[in-house]
Amino acid sequence: MSEPEEELQGEQRDSTKKKKKKKDKRSGRKKKKQEKREEEEQQQVEEEEEESECVLLRGIFKLGKKSHDVLLTRTRLTWTPITPETPTGMNHESNKSPSLGMISTATRTTATVSPLSPLTNGNAVAQSANSGFAAALRKLAKQAEDPRGFSIRPRYLKVFINPSSHKKEAVHIYREHVAPLFKMADIRTDITVTERKGHALSVMKECKLDEYDGVVCVGGDGSVAELCHAMVLRAQLDADSPKKPVKPVLPLGIIPGGSTDVVSCSVHGVRDPVTAALHIVLGHLQQVDMCSFSSLGQLVRFGFSAMFGFGGQSLARAEKKRWMPSSRRREYALVKTLARLRPEDCQLSFLPAKKSNTNMFQNQDQDQDQDPESEGEESWTTNQGLYLSISIMSIPCLSPHTPNGLAPNTSLANGSAALIAVGNTSRSEFIKHLKRYSSSSGQFGFSFVETHAVSAVRIRPRSLIGWSEEESEEEGDSKTSPIIQSEGAAFPWNIDGELVEIANEVLVRVHPQLITLYGEEVDEAESTVSCSCL
Repeated sequence: MSEPEEELQGEQRDSTKKKKKKKDKRSGRKKKKQEKREEEEQQQVEEEEEESECVLLRGIFKLGKKSHDVLLTRTRLTWTPITPETPTGMNHESNKSPSLGMISTATRTTATVSPLSPLTNGNAVAQSANSGFAAALRKLAKQAEDPRGFSIRPRYLKVFINPSSHKKEAVHIYREHVAPLFKMADIRTDITVTERKGHALSVMKECKLDEYDGVVCVGGDGSVAELCHAMVLRAQLDADSPKKPVKPVLPLGIIPGGSTDVVSCSVHGVRDPVTAALHIVLGHLQQVDMCSFSSLGQLVRFGFSAMFGFGGQSLARAEKKRWMPSSRRREYALVKTLARLRPEDCQLSFLPAKKSNTNMFQNQDQDQDQDPESEGEESWTTNQGLYLSISIMSIPCLSPHTPNGLAPNTSLANGSAALIAVGNTSRSEFIKHLKRYSSSSGQFGFSFVETHAVSAVRIRPRSLIGWSEEESEEEGDSKTSPIIQSEGAAFPWNIDGELVEIANEVLVRVHPQLITLYGEEVDEAESTVSCSCL
């Protein structure tokens, strides 16, 4: 072979090697791209699977007569019976394993969507993907129906929304968290967005209630108090019983949208609108005691709790600073009232609750008919003295600020109210008493604090003369002088978070199980807020 031929063959071999190397490089790059693409797809699938298993809601619900641990994710709804345990830690039914119920709520694993989003964004594809969730919710609700076959869950609701509550988020809360659940559960609604104080009361007086299965309030404690008061008044009107409280026929659902949401926390344990909405959807009902507040024989209002003295004075100061943010307003009022701490000189009378009243009433109609001033041989207990604070509460009054409640020794439906009377003491001791409400216990462990379970309370200011902030600030720093005002002024009362000024004595009566609320009684509320002012 000649030299030129050898050089040509060598060049051909080199060219072939170069082409092979280029091909190998392209193949390697292609393989790396493919592997990277596969890794990205795998990562995306894992992320979507992880997102699909995100817990949207978890809680204990009653299905029939048994309690279940219910877990709702983006793709499935599961419920597991809760089996009681013996002191040894073994299940009563040790030979039986709990049956787990599960309903898939996703039609495909590559496009999971939040069950709430379909009804808020109007996406038809998303609605189709989550139609299983609606079916699951309806099936769960059906299982919660009355064993006798009667439906205890609502089909048509009258809804009141207070757009001014707290941070003005009530409308948003309802649209984003409540309306989708109602729609999925096939619940129709008639909505009234209130425009002023007393609007709900005026609507309730004229509303055709026989068309509805229940009433819903979206707002804070003030909105709840107004609607509860309106429902009892409407029941009296329908029964032609102007002097005797009458139990409303319809239950009330409370969707929390305020700053403290005391009633909602006492009924649901949390300030979560989804939890509250599901209690409504599933038809969970709780009988709740209420109080009537009257002065000189005239009804002032119906409600759950009232504070006289410190609680009323601090609220009166806060109401004068409505331009402040709610948290700053509360702290300002507390500090200002503590700085001007004064006792009230009054006659405090109470009727102790019967022992039978400390338990659930067997015959609520009979107990509702009883007049506290004519209950057999029982007599009123009367004390005269200086009091810094007097509270009457027919519910525990749980809130994020007081996780164990202002009245932890009472319940929603035991037929009695907690009377908490704080006698005159030093400012430092009173502050210690207040601070213990945010801890576990011990707020009543002071010699100047007395508590009683009562069925009626009468508070009669000694002077029958009122209070005002201006006069109290001119009295100096005396810790024992009662507040005496010019004739015609009124004392501030805090009734369910609303300021009510009353110049004369007030009679408070407990009416067992006067109203029905959607929800179930709980022991304590979530604790998420602390007050830095103390």
